[in-house]
Amino acid sequence: MEKARQEQQYKDMKRDAEKLLELATELNQEVERSNEHTLSLDVMKKAEQIEKLAHSVKTRMRGD
Repeated sequence: MEKARQEQQYKDMKRDAEKLLELATELNQEVERSNEHTLSLDVMKKAEQIEKLAHSVKTRMRGD
């Protein structure tokens, strides 16, 4: 039972890490398209998504 739980946690962490990479790439592209005077609301939303997902990954890594 413990092994199945660990395998699922690993799969979830891997999925979340892939999503983090995707979001970070999108965020980078959006920042590149903006300038020092304008940042879109999408940039802020993506940054918040990244923060929440990173927290989730960190929590899983600790085994909480």
